[in-house]
Amino acid sequence: MTAFKTLDDLTDLTGKRVLLRVDLNVPVKDGKVTDTTRIERVAPTIRELSGKGAKVILLAHFGRPKGKADPSMSLDPIAGVVEDVLDHRVNFASDCIGEAAQKAVDAMVDGDVLLLENTRFHAGEEKNDPGFTEALAKNGDIYVNDAFSAAHRAHASTEGLAHLLPAFAGRTMQAELIALEKGLGKPARPVVAIVGGAKVSSKIDLLKNLVKKVDALVIGGGMANTFLAARGIDVGKSLCEHDLAATVNEIEAEATAAGCALVLPVDGVVAREFKANADSETVDVTAIPADAMMLDIGPKSIASVNAWISKADTLVWNGPLGAFEIPPFDTATVSAAQHAARRTGEGLLVSVAGGGDTVSALNHAGVAEDFTYVSTAGGAFLEWMEGKPLPGVDVLKV
Repeated sequence: MTAFKTLDDLTDLTGKRVLLRVDLNVPVKDGKVTDTTRIERVAPTIRELSGKGAKVILLAHFGRPKGKADPSMSLDPIAGVVEDVLDHRVNFASDCIGEAAQKAVDAMVDGDVLLLENTRFHAGEEKNDPGFTEALAKNGDIYVNDAFSAAHRAHASTEGLAHLLPAFAGRTMQAELIALEKGLGKPARPVVAIVGGAKVSSKIDLLKNLVKKVDALVIGGGMANTFLAARGIDVGKSLCEHDLAATVNEIEAEATAAGCALVLPVDGVVAREFKANADSETVDVTAIPADAMMLDIGPKSIASVNAWISKADTLVWNGPLGAFEIPPFDTATVSAAQHAARRTGEGLLVSVAGGGDTVSALNHAGVAEDFTYVSTAGGAFLEWMEGKPLPGVDVLKV
């Protein structure tokens, strides 16, 4: 794979000020963090740097304050949660540049961890402004990026700093890049991709890139309805983007030209209401009632998906196969996820998954820990799957 400098390339860190970009944009409800996964992911890098005597200075954003200080998006409350996860004191500075930041950094001793205030409180962050980047760099000797999830943005703290300070990938970034290389960079073949979710319109670039890189592309979720409708099948009241028929036909043609098998459902679970335990029935996709909607793929389709997973050496997954949040429409997603997890556990499959609902779906199926790698990156993971350059990654290349 492409070479990146990692923490293995750093020797004596004692007393060095390390600006560590992390992702602390965690979900918060009623003032409390509801999911600490992203914090747990970066904890090993923080602990390693601190343990080697570095002064660890955390840079992060939270929410979309649009370049202005907004107390509701302060990282101050997050500092305590980071402290709990690390079991290590985490100090906080009320700004990420200027006097407040400098005083807090100057007060650090070897091994200390300091969280600076939301970088997006300054307009220069998202503009990658040279002046703002220089102000951040003044407080560091070394730059480490451990926020793959923000790597698709060329911001001051994700891309700009790497031009001013010696730059390295943190352990989470390193693990992500290795996993992604196994997924689509230089994968073991056959490669199968599962792409689900509601709308084709949000994943056109993704689908066009994947058909050129994988051996089979499984389409699920509401997206499948759009593909079926483009083939002239009446999908009743199912979620469907009828205006995308030409686009879907183009994707199908590209798949055929590339020798990529396009796997669509042949049967589905339909209901008249979108609610938990609604009355449902399984029908052939050519027999969807006019007043019903398909909310999951059916048993024949599940068998087909699992057969493709059995053939695969590599699986890349983005998006659920059905409305997994509401039983009984979680059957297909759970079945395929558990089958992939079993094969992964048997050493027969490299399984890489990520993007929004995918993580929730795998957690729902109880197998998120059993895949080779599950990315929490969201947008960056999708842009990687689309084949787009990631500024925060490219700048770390040797």
